[in-house]
Amino acid sequence: MKRMQAVSRFFRSFHVRKIQVLISLSSITITLLTVVLVSVLLFNRFSKAAEENAYLNLGQIIEQVNANLELYVGGMQDIFELTQEQMNAASDIPDDQKLDEQLGTILNTRKDLVSIALFTKEGNLVRGVPELPMRQNTKLTEQLWFESAIQNPKSLQFTPPHIQNLFKSDYRWVVSMSKMITYRDDSRVKQGVLAMDINFRTIDELSQRVELGKKGYVYIIDSVGNIVYHPQQQLIYAGLKYENLEPVLNYAYGSYLDESDGEQRLITIQTVKPAGWKIVGVAYADEFLTTKKELGGFLYSFLLAALVVILIINLYVSARIAQPIRRLERSVQMVEKGDFGTNVYVSGAYEVEQLSKRFNLMLRRIRELMDQIIEEQEAKRKSELDVLQAQINPHFLYNTLNSVTRMAELGRNEEVVTTITSLSRFFRISLSKGKLIIPVEDELEHVRHYLIIQTIRFKNKFRYEIQAEEGTLNALTLKLILQPLVENAIHHGIEKSAEEGFIGVYARVSGDHLEFVIKDNGVGMTQDMMDKLLSGRLRSESDSGVGVINVQERISLYYGKEFGLHYESEPDEGTTVTIKLPMVKTDFPKKERDKS
Repeated sequence: MKRMQAVSRFFRSFHVRKIQVLISLSSITITLLTVVLVSVLLFNRFSKAAEENAYLNLGQIIEQVNANLELYVGGMQDIFELTQEQMNAASDIPDDQKLDEQLGTILNTRKDLVSIALFTKEGNLVRGVPELPMRQNTKLTEQLWFESAIQNPKSLQFTPPHIQNLFKSDYRWVVSMSKMITYRDDSRVKQGVLAMDINFRTIDELSQRVELGKKGYVYIIDSVGNIVYHPQQQLIYAGLKYENLEPVLNYAYGSYLDESDGEQRLITIQTVKPAGWKIVGVAYADEFLTTKKELGGFLYSFLLAALVVILIINLYVSARIAQPIRRLERSVQMVEKGDFGTNVYVSGAYEVEQLSKRFNLMLRRIRELMDQIIEEQEAKRKSELDVLQAQINPHFLYNTLNSVTRMAELGRNEEVVTTITSLSRFFRISLSKGKLIIPVEDELEHVRHYLIIQTIRFKNKFRYEIQAEEGTLNALTLKLILQPLVENAIHHGIEKSAEEGFIGVYARVSGDHLEFVIKDNGVGMTQDMMDKLLSGRLRSESDSGVGVINVQERISLYYGKEFGLHYESEPDEGTTVTIKLPMVKTDFPKKERDKS
């Protein structure tokens, strides 16, 4: 278990870009490349020489086999030509007694000569030795030696080994030589096929004497790829062994490397000229190329030993360089976790010491900048809230004073008094002694005074109601968020409607949130109009256009992006706005809040 943990720690600590790893890999790579390059050159030189010697030895063996076979086949060709001359000299082949003696002498001279026979072109026996009866149903004219002689009348034909099936004698494996010749029969010149069967045992013995290692062998094929001899011929006929003959047929002589059966084999080819047969020597590379194999093993061991030595030296040297940097890395990791008060101290090489000093200076500068950014962000946030707050008061004040001016001009003094009174109370709540957060009760009171002012201005064109659920009045809210929405409902909903308007303002609890709902029965809005409203692009003649977007930005800035406005509206049916805020309550009653 401990060993596995140690291995796991090693792999976790390993990184290709570490200085120790880079130094080790660089040194090892350069050294190994040099050693490998020299080793490859030596290996190629000696292995090439070993291959050349192997091919040379194998070629000499196959050449000797080829010479023996050529000598043997040449001797049989001479006997065939002698037999042909004697038959040409005979005046009457069927009745010439002297010819019997001559053919018998030739047959007895060579023990490997099985039979000599002359046939007409129709396949009838003219003369033959030994004198044996013919077998029935031999289909002589369809046999390969007969057809080859008919199709190639000017050349001597050799057939692959086959069972002698013409005469009633022992079944023997023979190789047939055949040729078209002319002969005399009753003073008439005729054409026939002279056939001579040779015992295959001699060729078999000549081929079996060849030794090409423990697994190597020699086989013989004719010019079209038929197997004349193979030590495993029965397995080939049974389909248990496969011999790749296609590349062999492309060579008259020469050598090549074959890997068709998964093993490297040296193939050497010679052609027996009289018969056109190809002698193929097959030697296995692992037996003939032992020098190459031994050299490869030596170089592999040498490379492995060199790698171990170089690795040990480089690990020691690189560790001496990398340890101080690794300690610096651990110090930096502490800073990464948020401990900016840590001072990095690392001893070691000059460059590492300088790096640690510069890092300490950087940490001090980061701490200073972080403190500065915090202060600036707080100031910016307060400034943004103040600016957004300031946008509402001048906007509403401008509209209300315009209304008071018009009412004064019309002599509506009582309404002017009511409006001014509501306006003073409206601004008293707006100021709230500089507070941004006020109770819901004060926010509802604020919007109530606003609605009083607007009902006077619009001559009771609409009615309103304000309701709050139990438990909402002492909750806290961002101030001045209801009045801009009510103002928007009047200008974009009620003012454009021909019917009596209605505006409802409600405070309620929804789960752990506080919600304000503002409803109106005005003309409503399309989706495009709602998008423009929320973006600040929808404005009326008396509206500066900053109200709704101002509320949304203030809520998002103070409470977060998950809080804000939600609009639901249909044309001619009215609009509902829902404000979602977090539920925060105050513990002080209204009287104590007023005193404070």
